[in-house]
Amino acid sequence: MASYGWRCPHACTNNRMTTALKRLRRPTAGVVLCLALVGGPAVPTVFAQAGKPAVLYYKSWAIVVGIEDYLFASKREGTITDAQAVAEAFRQLGFDEVIEIYDKQAKARQLRYIFTEFLPRKVGRLDRVIFYFAGHSGMTKDREGNDIGYLVPWDSHIGNVGQSLTLRELKTYSQRIMSKHILMVLDTGVGGWEVTPSQQPSLEGRAAPEDQTEKRALQLLTAAKDGEALIRQNGQGLFVRALLAGLEGKSDTDHNGWILASELAAYVMKGVGEASGGTQHPQFARLRGDGDMILRERPKSAEGSAPKTDPERQALAQALYNRALADLTNQQPVEEALDLLNTALKYDPTHGDAYILKAFILFNLLPNLDAALIAAAQAVKFAPEKLDSHHIFGLVLQRTSQYAQAERAFLQALEVDPSNAEIYLTLGDLYAQDLKDQPKSVEAYEQYLRLGGTVNRARDYVQQARKGKGEATP
Repeated sequence: MASYGWRCPHACTNNRMTTALKRLRRPTAGVVLCLALVGGPAVPTVFAQAGKPAVLYYKSWAIVVGIEDYLFASKREGTITDAQAVAEAFRQLGFDEVIEIYDKQAKARQLRYIFTEFLPRKVGRLDRVIFYFAGHSGMTKDREGNDIGYLVPWDSHIGNVGQSLTLRELKTYSQRIMSKHILMVLDTGVGGWEVTPSQQPSLEGRAAPEDQTEKRALQLLTAAKDGEALIRQNGQGLFVRALLAGLEGKSDTDHNGWILASELAAYVMKGVGEASGGTQHPQFARLRGDGDMILRERPKSAEGSAPKTDPERQALAQALYNRALADLTNQQPVEEALDLLNTALKYDPTHGDAYILKAFILFNLLPNLDAALIAAAQAVKFAPEKLDSHHIFGLVLQRTSQYAQAERAFLQALEVDPSNAEIYLTLGDLYAQDLKDQPKSVEAYEQYLRLGGTVNRARDYVQQARKGKGEATP
């Protein structure tokens, strides 16, 4: 069974590990490998600039909604077949999670739940999300007379705006989702949003298309303008046919290997317009942000796919470590993070931070003290300058009743950072609970309090010790 989040039977240890996790989140300077880890750890050789994310996206999500047999509204023939083809296209692009919702599953309450609860809880800051909807839509006006478009769920009437999802709602809901790139693809004729004119797809003047991952974006592509008929030919909608062809690669009109949302939109708008004889006009808008979702990264040749040099292997290991750290931060399955770390260490057996994080996992999340001790010892060996190497080594030694060695590890941590209050608290606990050395525990707790520590047990222990000796307590 997958494990999620930080859990520890000892609250004090858990809090310290959370603090350590925050330290581990600090970015590592230098050039890192740009790795699209979608559907498993691939091994590309494209390098990003210093400071760029180690992967284009840590995880890719697609929510595919198709409504054909409405409860109240008229039937939309072929909608589910089209939606299933789109879902398969996302899988072929390597999307990690493709969630399909059809007919009575697409109730208003369920669709709102996806945007207000499910995606905000599941999606991380470096993920991408595509929401595809095929069904009825409508238009209404607000008090100022502005158009408002809306999507019709399975259990709603056309015209019942209160039971539908307006585009304004979706834009508001999207702000709750951490994902920096969201693309809404609506296989319906709808309008009613504030349009930011899209730029012509061009890569001139940019170091690399992955630069777009630095900027947030909420983008929208519709099948037609409001009121236009959606044309079908040979059992498939013209919009879906163009969309699928674009995702397969035909939208890469500059032949650079990348497909951006703006490129896909330009291809779909041109293709549908021509195929319909000018009667159906897909619309594209950037509703928020200046970024552009990357739908496909330049393919890597088999010859150049594996890292050949030490710098390439080290860069790949760093990318895998970054992915594991992000997965833990976003409360993804711990087993997956551990697999990523093990793979990283195969490429770079000297990666100290990977050993630190692996030791934390094996100590606290997937308890295996023997393996945790080995990983922690490797962390000390390859990252002796890191406080967390000695800290986790000491914690594992303490848990395995090797108290004298644990004391030495914590004292080594203080040599790295003599002003770290948490280590003094850890030492105080070791002396008080395990070594039964009251003078040393009082000394450690007092230093912890002088450094600004606020945990009550340290203060209570010091006061109780002084009281037992008849000394005045501060």
